[in-house]
Amino acid sequence: MLSFFRKREDGTNPELEGAESSVAPSELGQEEGGNKGNQDEVYTELSFPPAWNVSKEDKYAFQFLNGECAPLKPNQISLSGIEIQRDEIDKKVTVKAFIRSSLDKPVKFEKTTLVLIGHDGTVLGRKEFDLSQIGELPPKSSRPWLFEFDAKDMLKVDLPRFGWKLAFQLNKEEKHELELDPSWDKSLDSQAKEKLVKMVEDLPSLQSDEVNFMGLQAKKKEDGSLHVTMLIRNGSKKNLNLEQLPLYVEDASGDVVAKGGFKLDSFIVRANTSKPWSFIFPKEMIVKEELDLSRWKAYAPKK
Repeated sequence: MLSFFRKREDGTNPELEGAESSVAPSELGQEEGGNKGNQDEVYTELSFPPAWNVSKEDKYAFQFLNGECAPLKPNQISLSGIEIQRDEIDKKVTVKAFIRSSLDKPVKFEKTTLVLIGHDGTVLGRKEFDLSQIGELPPKSSRPWLFEFDAKDMLKVDLPRFGWKLAFQLNKEEKHELELDPSWDKSLDSQAKEKLVKMVEDLPSLQSDEVNFMGLQAKKKEDGSLHVTMLIRNGSKKNLNLEQLPLYVEDASGDVVAKGGFKLDSFIVRANTSKPWSFIFPKEMIVKEELDLSRWKAYAPKK
């Protein structure tokens, strides 16, 4: 039997730590119910997934939390956040939430992308879920579910306890965003992060399926190595998995001044995001003695 809630030593009831996010059925490709003209609020009835074996204590907790949810307006489908838990070993993040419907007929779901959003609107994670596993949602009901994000699905390391929300990603809301590796997220201060976010927002839009490299900084060090920081931009709707990356660097004269291959460990640039990364060319990869880095570019050579 699954245990869905941590036992509270003070005996207090659990609380809704996340916010509510609602959409119209049509935005998910669903037909609206027959209560379109009705303006009465809808209180959703708790419904457990058929496969769940829920203890008496957990049933009480879910019943209590469902009662804490705000009523829905007619013809709404909603996600109401309960709790976020991170596994510190495998770095998976489990989001516990109610999926709710005020429709007066059953609802079946398909594959849908969900976005985990912080209290300030920052995207914390994104993943496509097969929501058919939830089963048919009865009319005017609320069903708890566990949404598991792998480490690669997360864009941020630090997660808030309160004020976050789980939302359906709608095509009209899609925008190109900055993605930071956990190591960068920890090392950069808020001002540097804001500068990168603004840069990504102001860059020209990418074509569908376009991937390009934008140079941010290039410095030659005293040991003769060349340190290059780039923004890897993925305009595709699919994640970009880079395992080996050959790179050339040209200076202001147009000469190739450095070239080499880099082996990357599980380096993923998520769909529709830009991710900064630094590459170090050791002295042996530098093919020109005097470099003019007043202008430069880095790129993957064509095969």
